[in-house]
Amino acid sequence: MARVELANLSKSFGAVSVLQNLNLVVEEGEFVALVGPSGCGKSTLLRVIAGLDEATRGEVVMDDEIVNDLSPRERNIAMVFQSYALYPHMTVEENIGFNLRISGVPKSEIKTRARAAAETLGLSNLLDRKPSQLSGGQRQRVAMGRAIVRDPDVFLFDEPLSNLDAKLRAEMRDEIKRLHKKVKTTAIYVTHDQVEAMTLADRIVILQGGVIQQIGTPSDLYQNPANAFVAGFIGSPAMNFVDAKLERKGGRTEAVFENAARLVLGDVPQDMPADVKLGLRPEHLALATSEVENAIAGTVELVEPTGAVNHLKIAVGSQELTVLDDTLAELADQEAVHLTIAADKIHVFPKKA
Repeated sequence: MARVELANLSKSFGAVSVLQNLNLVVEEGEFVALVGPSGCGKSTLLRVIAGLDEATRGEVVMDDEIVNDLSPRERNIAMVFQSYALYPHMTVEENIGFNLRISGVPKSEIKTRARAAAETLGLSNLLDRKPSQLSGGQRQRVAMGRAIVRDPDVFLFDEPLSNLDAKLRAEMRDEIKRLHKKVKTTAIYVTHDQVEAMTLADRIVILQGGVIQQIGTPSDLYQNPANAFVAGFIGSPAMNFVDAKLERKGGRTEAVFENAARLVLGDVPQDMPADVKLGLRPEHLALATSEVENAIAGTVELVEPTGAVNHLKIAVGSQELTVLDDTLAELADQEAVHLTIAADKIHVFPKKA
């Protein structure tokens, strides 16, 4: 295992800045996910850590050693890519042990280590098969086995589940989590899927435009997002944002909507401007049986049944909110409804942020 530190790291391609002055520490044995929209720089950052790309400025440090000038092999990292990149003419056992073979490891040791890796990943009964005889999930496990067998200090994963269907993705998330618990190797995992990051990682790094927006545990990011970007990126369905104005009177703060509805808020920083956007998570909004205090009036635009819950689209003035309704209430199109939400579940952000 290795401790990985990025110190004032930047990467540019000509005049285009891709990573800007990043600072991050990944502790020994920690699983950290790099998350953000396409083009945010997460895969470039992984390649810089691996030594496949060179940092423009700053340092990559592993166990207190600056490794900027070391090759990927000298950094003792193992990388699992989106593509399985298996050799079609080789068996599972041969694919897993290939990197050891080209490194000159004795055949007997290759066999022992390849079979141990296969057992860890539940591939022991598939060692004699070729890649064409495997499912997508099995092929991805072989690719992970090829990484495990090297006994690296750091695992790097670059969107390894992107090519799998939804069911296999869920299964492989479980596999990767179990694998990390077994081998306890430091892992850095790139994904655009925030659900993947939330379920796998000890900590998550949210990137936008090559800049770190927030670092924290899944719970931290969900409950205490640093800004509207993080708030909207974490959570499924995504957080609703509604424009409102703040009014402070009688020791309390209220948010006033365009349709004159009001919500009493919890603690709001004194320097928060009057024009704000409220962040309301769909799972925190609830239908009220009638007009009640601290409720938003709206109109039903769409009901999407999903089984355990209904996804509701509720028009509030010119804006639309998504609501998760586990009461499975029978609602008609254009029916008037009221929504309530606890004050401590309302997130407040500057409108222009």
